[in-house]
Parts: sequence; C-alpha cells; structure tokens
Amino acid sequence: MRRREFISGVGATVLTWPLAARAQRSIPFIGFLNSGLPNERSHLIDAFRAGLKEAGYIDGKDVAIEYRWAEGHLERLPGLAKELVSRKVAVIVASGGNAPALSAQASTSEIPIVFTGGGDPVKLGLVKSLSRPGANLTGVANIATALTAKRLQILRELLPRSHEVAFLVNPDAPEAKALITEAETAAQAKDTKINVLLARNENEIEAAFATMKKQHVSAVIIGATQPYNTRREQIVALAERHSIPASYAFREFVAAGGLMSYGPHLAEIYRQAGVYAGRILKGAKPAEMPVVQATKIEMVVNLNTAKKLGLSLSRDFLSQVDEVIQ
Repeated sequence: MRRREFISGVGATVLTWPLAARAQRSIPFIGFLNSGLPNERSHLIDAFRAGLKEAGYIDGKDVAIEYRWAEGHLERLPGLAKELVSRKVAVIVASGGNAPALSAQASTSEIPIVFTGGGDPVKLGLVKSLSRPGANLTGVANIATALTAKRLQILRELLPRSHEVAFLVNPDAPEAKALITEAETAAQAKDTKINVLLARNENEIEAAFATMKKQHVSAVIIGATQPYNTRREQIVALAERHSIPASYAFREFVAAGGLMSYGPHLAEIYRQAGVYAGRILKGAKPAEMPVVQATKIEMVVNLNTAKKLGLSLSRDFLSQVDEVIQ
C-alpha cells in the first residue's frame, strides 16, 4: 500500500490547521474525531478531503479541519469529542468505528455529526431510521460487521477442512456483541467450531494468538473492531509468526501482508463522509439526509502470503477476488 508522508508537526492527538486558516476564523471548522492514528489513516484523510472538494470546500482555503486521534484507545474518545464541541466546530466527522460516533452523540445534540461506523446505526441508537435520521446525526454505514458470515464462508472455501476457527474481537467495542452473535450463528450453519477470543490491547492481542496456536485452530477471523486497524501490523505479523491463515475486514490489512480481506472500501466511505460534511456546511440538515450504506464491497488476497502459508488458490476461488496483491 502506498503511504504518503502526513502533515509535518503531527501531535499525539491533534493535527494543527494551516496558519492561513487560523487567521481566518470566519471560515467554517470541521472537527474530525477518529479512533486510530494519523499515520495509518493518511490515505483515508486524502479521500475525505476529496469528498469535501466535491462538495465545494478546499481544506485550508474554504474550510479548516481540527483532528482528534484516540490512537486505538477508545476510552479517550469522550474527552476528545468534548474538546471538539468546546471548539464550536460547525460539524463533527466521527470515524473509525461506532465508538467515535457514540462519543460525539453523547457530547452534543446541536452540532451536526457525520459518522462512518459499521453495524446497524438504528440498533445502535445513532439514528431513528436510515431514510430520515431525525436528529443531528447522519453518515455512512460501512456494514463491515454484517459480513462476518460471508467471511467465514470464504474461509471454508479456501480451507475446506477448517472445522475449528478462531474469532478475535474487542469486547469493549459497541458492536462486539452483534459480531459475536453473527459469528456463532454462521459457524453453526457451516458445521464449524468457533473459538471466540477477546483482546482489547497490544498485550491481549499477542496472548490471543498464543492461545490460537495452542488450540490448533485452522484459521482466524479478525473482528471489524478497533483497535485492530491501528494494530494491523502487529496482527499481521502474529498471524505470520504462528502460521495462521487470517481473514480481515479491510484491504489495508492485506496490503500490510495479511492473507485476505472481504469488506467495504474504506476510502470510498471517507470520501462520502467528506461529501456529506460539505453538504451540511451548505445548510443541509442531518435529520433529513439518509444514511448512506456502503455498496463497494471488495475481496482482496495477498498471493505472497498464501504461498508462505502453503495454500493453493484455485481458479474458481481467484475468480471471486477483486484485487490480488503480489
């Protein structure tokens, strides 16, 4: 994956805005709340800015952005959201899972919020309905949490003898319960034993992989929860070290050396969030803006990683793949 050097002067949780923008307090400010790290989201920020540009706003010229990064620590999100509210930003973009959206929602009922979370935003209480959200929130539902069953199906096609699979999830993530339920239901339908392992941080992730090795699981499905995106290099390295085939929710893991992914295209989701943020700045009301559901779902496979694992990918299997990384 091509990585671009991010804006110089990046702090632990805040990216400063251009000097010219700071001098022009008359231009609107967007608060950008994210559960991850700036250096592993630079391509997504590019996509977000592209969406803003489509809506008629250029960062540093027509609008300024204040960033807050939780760096994989979900417990920091409420405080960061309150900081953005105190800055009186015109709109908050809450991205990187459902936790940022819920934190932003708890912090303000007046400032418009655009979210990019997974799962069902109605069940999570973010909106009243997808067609008419009804309050100060709208956004893009990335549906990654609804694809666990399909990911298990793909794993079984690749590894037909894989009757015991691990499922790694962060129990503190808002979508954790729904993910576990879907994984267990899908496993039962596929006559597969699912071993649910819980991991919140770096140490627990490492311990979980050691447990997988002891359990002799055939493969692992990495749940679509933070802090896993932020820890993707660690997770990919552990899967390689223990020779465990792993399925991920996003292509970024495969670009980092992971075996395969099936899920929404994150850059497109962030671009749409930029478009929505721009529309709100022009006067659109979140309550009347339908929640967009991600439609670009992709399957990505890393052939080099497959070879290291001794896996042979059939033509039928490869015919389903949208992108092959060598």
